[in-house]
Amino acid sequence: MLKRLTILILFIQFNAEAQSSALQLGDSLYANGNYSKAIKAYKKHTNQVEVYDKIAKTYLAIGNNGKALENYKKGVEANPKDALIKFEYAKLLSRSKKYVEASNLFEELIYVDYKNPNYHYQKGVVLEKLKDSTFLNRYLSAYQLDQTHQKAIFKIAKYYLMKRKHQASHKYIDKGLESYTENLELISLKAQNYYHQDYIKEAIIWFNKLLDLGETSEFIHEKLSICYAKNYDYEQAIFHRKKVLDYNPYDATSMYVIGTYYEELKDYKKAEEYISKSLKLQDKPLNDEYVKLGRIYNFQKKYEAAISAFQKAVKEDSKDIFAKFAIVRTKDEYYADRKAVIKLYEDFIKNHSDHVLARYAEARLKELKEEVFMDKN
Repeated sequence: MLKRLTILILFIQFNAEAQSSALQLGDSLYANGNYSKAIKAYKKHTNQVEVYDKIAKTYLAIGNNGKALENYKKGVEANPKDALIKFEYAKLLSRSKKYVEASNLFEELIYVDYKNPNYHYQKGVVLEKLKDSTFLNRYLSAYQLDQTHQKAIFKIAKYYLMKRKHQASHKYIDKGLESYTENLELISLKAQNYYHQDYIKEAIIWFNKLLDLGETSEFIHEKLSICYAKNYDYEQAIFHRKKVLDYNPYDATSMYVIGTYYEELKDYKKAEEYISKSLKLQDKPLNDEYVKLGRIYNFQKKYEAAISAFQKAVKEDSKDIFAKFAIVRTKDEYYADRKAVIKLYEDFIKNHSDHVLARYAEARLKELKEEVFMDKN
């Protein structure tokens, strides 16, 4: 009898050590990134209830969300009072776009522990995905429970920015920056608020803060370019718009805008270069762009090129009266034959008598006829 009891004790001890060994091996393999072997070790553990969450985390580490969800579900069913497993399961459901199930689990967690800000925040995330208008209340609850909760603050501030409630947005951004001064998301929202409020100098400061912190993007450089142009600093506007071209070298809009900035600086050669590049890339009605190019040619006294550009504008839009008038005005500057120019104005007035530009044409026609008359005498 004593012999049998001894054997039984040894067996139980051996089995316990074997289970402990399997668990320790699994944990060690997981810690070292050997996930597939870790899963095999965990599955050798006799009491699977103890390792469902570990298996789920390990499947998640190798990107098998389906298996991770299966094991989290088993873990929640086996340990219904384990809030940590339930929370991890709910977050994975949310990431897997199973928003209704996730929402229900977060609701259960909030009921058990209402003062946990992360439960409210995650509930807000799924409600927002579900387009439930009460999502903001969850973010606000998270903030009230923890006024340093950066993610909740960002969500609230972004909501108010989208609603153009700029003062409310600034209020939450400033609160967030008190506890984390280098929060790039909040700094970006700050810059965007000022941009939409048309506070150009402030917007420039905050967009530049992003650059100073190593954050760079096409969006930041585009907005800085617009801000500098509104502030009449065309050199900086050009610098940042060229940075946009680093992200998208075939951005016809940026090339055109750069051309207009060079025009403001009276660097007509560069203006011509960039607007010409823009025109080559665009596949849409381009009459306005050709008119702009024609004007730039005129500034350089390249009258033949200007006439050609205006003619292309008319070809793009046959109803563009301004382009037609620009052709006449350019020929007026270019042609030495005053009688031919008089005929051009007369034809323009005849064809567009109701247009406001006909009055300008009539005034110029009168001057030309007086010039011709004086020359005869």
